[in-house]
Amino acid sequence: MNPSPARPSVLFVCVHNAGRSQMAAAFLTRLGQGRVEVRSAGSAPAETVNPAVVEAMAEAGIDISAETPKVLTTEAVQASDVVITMGCGDACPVFPGKRYLDWKLDDPAGQGLGAVRLIRDQIESRIRTLLHELTAGPGQAAP
Repeated sequence: MNPSPARPSVLFVCVHNAGRSQMAAAFLTRLGQGRVEVRSAGSAPAETVNPAVVEAMAEAGIDISAETPKVLTTEAVQASDVVITMGCGDACPVFPGKRYLDWKLDDPAGQGLGAVRLIRDQIESRIRTLLHELTAGPGQAAP
């Protein structure tokens, strides 16, 4: 039996690391308040974060304008307890002992701000649920 780590680690992965994974990492960083180690990466990172994503997150009070897409590494996966993929398919390496989740979310690439807001709100909702799962003590029921 593996004891749960004092500070769980989550890696968010999408293809370009320019939209969904950036939003998820930013929400978990903000809402987790240091209780969770957060990483994000892409299997084929873009040059910059999607401007509509930056704007949608700014509306939610989170500035991700200084973030840059990062390449997915084996080390990042190995260092994470939970790996959440968002459309990267088979590009994400799989290691035993990790918890893998695949979140089916629309890709914000090429979409207008209205569509990106909807994706942002879906991600925030999922992050709140995930955060509760990661930080609730054993035997505690969800509120």
